[in-house]
Amino acid sequence: MAEKRDYYEVLEVSKSATPEEIKKAYRKKAIQFHPDKNPGDKEAEEKFKEAAEAYEVLSDPQKKARYDQYGHAGMGGAGGFGGGFGGGMSMEDIFSQFGDIFGGHFGGFGGFGGFGGGARKQTNRGSDLRVKVKLTLKEIATGVEKKIKVKKYVACEHCKGTGAENGTAYTTCSTCNGSGVVTRVQQTFLGAMQSTTTCPTCGGDGKTITKKCPHCNGEGIQKEDEVITLNIPAGVMAGMQLSMTGKGNAARRGGVPGDLLILIEEEDHSDLLRDENDLIYNALLDFPTAALGGNIEIPTIDGKVKVKIEPGTQPGKVLRLRGKGLPSVNRYGVGDLLVNISVYIPENLNSEERKAIEKYRDAQNFIPSKSVKDRIFSKIRRMFE
Repeated sequence: MAEKRDYYEVLEVSKSATPEEIKKAYRKKAIQFHPDKNPGDKEAEEKFKEAAEAYEVLSDPQKKARYDQYGHAGMGGAGGFGGGFGGGMSMEDIFSQFGDIFGGHFGGFGGFGGFGGGARKQTNRGSDLRVKVKLTLKEIATGVEKKIKVKKYVACEHCKGTGAENGTAYTTCSTCNGSGVVTRVQQTFLGAMQSTTTCPTCGGDGKTITKKCPHCNGEGIQKEDEVITLNIPAGVMAGMQLSMTGKGNAARRGGVPGDLLILIEEEDHSDLLRDENDLIYNALLDFPTAALGGNIEIPTIDGKVKVKIEPGTQPGKVLRLRGKGLPSVNRYGVGDLLVNISVYIPENLNSEERKAIEKYRDAQNFIPSKSVKDRIFSKIRRMFE
């Protein structure tokens, strides 16, 4: 499967392009690769769809922001998710969704601007579904498959989603002759003006039901439980929203299903904190280990590892375990595990312990040198800059 191209590259615009510039760039690409201009050209058709997918994301402020931060993975480009059309929308769906860009004349094949005219019926679209999925750091590190049960609208099995009894009790709408739209011509001081609107009789369906399906009351949909498999890619972050094209609610009386939107949440880890792709562990050393050195065990996502502590390790020192963090959702590498060192000072001493420490109170090696003070205070200053 070919790797997705960058959406900005597809439309040949910069990341700072205005909505109007993005719209203009898409219109240019759509005209260039429109099927009417390239009959039988599969490559042109794919580029036409690619441009529509890019515009679908970049024209939506929320989707654009998510794409700018996470790339295709943020739009669900892996594991069964789709941020735009993916393979789930047809050419007719594209024409229906973006017809306004071309002044309402962006019809089906043969209905683009001056390439043949003609309007097309409205395509219904089901509503989106939203679910929350909570993941552990282990699941985020490796990616995970999860099965969830959702209650959603599906096409009525008795009428096959038509809303008509047995799926056959309907006739072609006499008002629009099955097109789903009506065209009116008005005389104005500028001359004859033509407008196309949804058919008021059939609501854009193109057909009139003569006998409603008794199971769905003519809606063509009914609520059922459905088990959906989510293949969540590694490296996702809390707050990220993935989408599965076509897994939302079915549309009334046929049409395009909505999408399933998955909001990612993270479970707190008992020992590790997350900072983007890095993990942080706060290690509390006893005084002898900090002074004399030794080995300590550090928890990681994959289990515990031993880390060597050098003699004289100071509080605030950070040890870096490379590659022990989380993978980038865009596959740009793996973060690190940062071990932040603190030292425990005993709070209660017995007389014997107190005497042992008193013995070294004035020893030269127990008094912090100027270089040590400068090093510690410079770190503190940087924290407040």
